[in-house]
Amino acid sequence: MNTSTFFEGLVHEDRVHRSIYTDAAIFEREMTHIFGAVWVYLAHESQIPKADDFITARLGLRPLIVTRDANGQIHALYNRCTHRGARICRTERGNARTFQCAYHGWTYFNTGKLRGVPWPEGYACDFKDAKFNLAQVPRVESYRGFIFGTLNLDAPSLSDYLGLIKKPIDEWLDRHPGGKVEVREANRLKFKGNWKLAYDNAADGYHVVFSHRSLLEMENRMQEDPTKGMSFYMGKPDEAPMYVQYFGRGHHFKDKRPNVAKRPGALWELEAAHPGMEHFENSIRKKLGEKAGRALDLAAAEPVNINVFPNLSILGNHIQVFQPLGVDETDTTWYATVVVDEAGELGGTVEDVNALRLRTQEAFPNFGEVDDAANFEEIQRGLAACEDEWVYMHRGLGIPGRVRNEPDGTLKAPATDEVFMRSHMKEWKRLMSTEPRISVVR
Repeated sequence: MNTSTFFEGLVHEDRVHRSIYTDAAIFEREMTHIFGAVWVYLAHESQIPKADDFITARLGLRPLIVTRDANGQIHALYNRCTHRGARICRTERGNARTFQCAYHGWTYFNTGKLRGVPWPEGYACDFKDAKFNLAQVPRVESYRGFIFGTLNLDAPSLSDYLGLIKKPIDEWLDRHPGGKVEVREANRLKFKGNWKLAYDNAADGYHVVFSHRSLLEMENRMQEDPTKGMSFYMGKPDEAPMYVQYFGRGHHFKDKRPNVAKRPGALWELEAAHPGMEHFENSIRKKLGEKAGRALDLAAAEPVNINVFPNLSILGNHIQVFQPLGVDETDTTWYATVVVDEAGELGGTVEDVNALRLRTQEAFPNFGEVDDAANFEEIQRGLAACEDEWVYMHRGLGIPGRVRNEPDGTLKAPATDEVFMRSHMKEWKRLMSTEPRISVVR
């Protein structure tokens, strides 16, 4: 089969074929040509801050253990005993120098090296052979705390892969004291749909006022004029100053910050009411006075959607991770983040800020993501209609001046346009038609 011609037939300028969401063979190829070939988000360094800390993760379907060894080096080990294939770590996170397989007792260091085998005299082999060590991802790198891994020896550096999407990531981090955050616990959801449905939606401003109508109403339930939360999607969102931008390599960005006045406290003023917020807000204002605006803005959800292909989205104050489980099943996990104020920039209000931040973070995962998951499941059900072959993504296409080519090579359009989907589907097609040099190390 000529793979280039095959995938060319599935991805057109204005539409994609339903089979890219429903075909098990295409999904299996994605596990090597997408989730094996590019830099995939694995974990955050704040989740393994100390020597010998670990957290379990996945690279596509591959179960991993992300470890920080005694020397501080980060590894992404296959969570698979080299003996008979059982997972050797069944705990989500912890601190351990070694991992022992519960099946036959083979034990490994957190560097991946085999430590020992029970009753080795029963074997004629040399267990110093590296083939008995745990397989591990050959290239693991971090960008400002975000840990990525790739199996592709020919992939560019992580910095080059991220490219221009680093700018909004930097801006998102640099608004915090010390330019960093720590990751906390998560809201976990699972939907019966293909993983790409979530990524297709990650910069979609067209659906908000329809799919999230109840959330918009809840955010403004105590207001005479609906100005809270995502109310800027109401009316004519095409004409709003917010925009969507495509950065290349499948990465895209929806920037809603232009809807917000550029002054301290303006972002906080958009936050909808929730129980207890007045107590923490009053405490912050009492401690900081006229300087309270910046601290309160850190408690509010930053109005951005930063999407790193294929599985990471930074939305508001959340880190969202997509994990494919099968062609028609996906995990989506929303990790909370908190402010770290080591230099005391916030004048002793960091605990109040984080208390508010965690409460405001409850809103969208609990009241918005369920709307999206329902849509994804309905799409997956609808795509079972095999005679109706095409999924369209042509909003904004062919309208003069609608999509702008920026001097830096990015594409920019109104936040309701589908240029981001057309563009990342072209990258998907390129990757699916290219043979990566996949490898593991031991």
